[in-house]
Amino acid sequence: MTTPFPFTAVVGQDDLRLALLLNAVSPAVGGVLVRGEKGTAKSTAVRALSALLPQVDVVPGCRFSCDPGSPDPACPDGPHEPGSGTARPARMVELPVGASEDRLVGALDIERALAEGVKAFEPGLLADAHRGILYVDEVNLLHDHLVDLLLDAAAMGASYVEREGVSVRHAARFLLVGTMNPEEGELRPQLLDRFGLTVEVAASREPDQRVEVVRRRLAHDDDPAAFAARWAEEEAAVRQRIVAARGLLPSVRLGDGALRQIAATCAAFEVDGMRADIVMARTATALAAWAGRTDVLAEDVRQAALLALPHRRRRNPFDAPGLDEDKLDETLQEFGGPEDDDPDPGPDGPGGGGGQPAPDDGGPQGGDTPAQAESGEGGEPQPSGAGAGEQSAVRASEPFRTKVLSVPGLGEGAAGRRSRARTEHGRTIGARRPRGALTKLHLAATVQAAAPYQRARGRSGPGLVVRRDDLRQAAREGREGNLVLFVVDASGSMAARQRMSAVKGAVLSLLLDAYQRRDKVGLVAFRGRDAQVALPPTSSVDAAAGRLESLPTGGRTPLAAGLLKAHEVLRVERLRDPARRPLVVVVTDGRATGGPEPVALAGRAARLFAAEGVASVVVDCESGPVRLGLAGQLASELGGTAVTLDELRADSIAGLVRDVQGTSRRAA
Repeated sequence: MTTPFPFTAVVGQDDLRLALLLNAVSPAVGGVLVRGEKGTAKSTAVRALSALLPQVDVVPGCRFSCDPGSPDPACPDGPHEPGSGTARPARMVELPVGASEDRLVGALDIERALAEGVKAFEPGLLADAHRGILYVDEVNLLHDHLVDLLLDAAAMGASYVEREGVSVRHAARFLLVGTMNPEEGELRPQLLDRFGLTVEVAASREPDQRVEVVRRRLAHDDDPAAFAARWAEEEAAVRQRIVAARGLLPSVRLGDGALRQIAATCAAFEVDGMRADIVMARTATALAAWAGRTDVLAEDVRQAALLALPHRRRRNPFDAPGLDEDKLDETLQEFGGPEDDDPDPGPDGPGGGGGQPAPDDGGPQGGDTPAQAESGEGGEPQPSGAGAGEQSAVRASEPFRTKVLSVPGLGEGAAGRRSRARTEHGRTIGARRPRGALTKLHLAATVQAAAPYQRARGRSGPGLVVRRDDLRQAAREGREGNLVLFVVDASGSMAARQRMSAVKGAVLSLLLDAYQRRDKVGLVAFRGRDAQVALPPTSSVDAAAGRLESLPTGGRTPLAAGLLKAHEVLRVERLRDPARRPLVVVVTDGRATGGPEPVALAGRAARLFAAEGVASVVVDCESGPVRLGLAGQLASELGGTAVTLDELRADSIAGLVRDVQGTSRRAA
């Protein structure tokens, strides 16, 4: 068994450590979402936390970790009589990104349920995590329906498994911790809200602190046991402090003054609903207990706001989470402090929110936010051909709601909200023999398959004699996410500032739509002499928005180069993710200049997409009283459809999806 890296040996990351410790003190806080770039000790800190949690007493032989003092009356392994139990360490259970629904919530043996009327239930990861930690690495890449299931279980403290009228319930109370890299895509706002606290982490830019990180990591890798022994005393002290804080927690008083500050802060930052107020109150109480106090102070309320509100404040989808600390301080000052003005800051000293872990020797913990640090990492890639006539980037106009663009046919890609697809969730459209393990039973088809053989199988009782070959999987239709590849004309013909602002606004609107529909997106820009992949296909739609915002214009219009580059991107992406179907959105006025026969070459490039049946839309950016109709010709060559910027708005065009599908079918 490997020796984990000690929690107290993690360098820096004070907010991350504090958020995890507060949840260890009070699991009612609601878990932690850790956002940050790769290589910032997110997973290391989470895995190290489990060693600090106190042991739990469980009923011997119970697969659901029932507390022997108050066993769950509905436990599938019960009923249990109250009594003494056995102690074991608190578990940390990891949920893999590719896990199935049955692996998460558990599986029912449908064959035995039909034939014998027995609830044969195999517990899932939610049962394993009961009274421990459930850790989801890359939670933003987890399928939405799995995120819904585990968040519902975390909120209710129980998991329900239902299969064709057979239902099982068991307790599932755990500390939920998720980590994610925002560059790989965001969580939906309603799912963000279900995490109690959120923490932004970034690698330190201080050389001394980075040196200490490397020194400790190398020392642990060389001799994990010896390294852990050096930190054993600090680990024991934190473990004892968690136990003491848990014992003190029921005695902590949350006065009316603190409650007013909490309510005023949530109102000032326009958070939706009341969950933020409740989480802030629980967090502030846990902070006081962690500091060894029985009264909540203003510093606790401030620290609770910094942990509980950044991901809940009302913001645009592409805005980075964050909190205006000046506004926070003004609000707290305006609404006064808690009723107890005791100046004693507790055993941790002033300024730490009552519970901030002591900073390491590696350097100060201030500095840029992740968004600020990210923006300072060099410039955006510039397409070749820049030079004379290049104009600086212009801001996009206000985004608007667009009409739905979808890929025709029935796909089998990743779950999403754009095009029709065969999925595990959705409306039932038929039945088929299961490929592998049965996950969604089609009861009527199963009974129909087994019925003719009941006499031959010697059926004598009320149960149905079912064989493996009788089982039928429900075939369901839902929605999938697609790869939306934007091919944007950034040449001189598009360079009028007002016009380019409108074009960027249209693409930004389509990006917003892609964000909501759980698509992957990519961005190809062409100008000057050739084209460049401004952003390879990614789930991070906000990264695409950032590249679009900084896109300069100028030079000639190498339309063919842009199409060929897009074709190459699709070829590579098809090898990586063959099930995800593409939708190409070309944003151009249709002009093609530069090189010999640019128009003919662009036509040949466009026909490559038509030959492969790639769904496409041309957003016609031509303006002025005289229109050449070049974008429409390009759409015809692509086998797609053309829409103007005005027609792209949801309230100004009817039947756009029908037009896209109809044109694609004719091309096929």
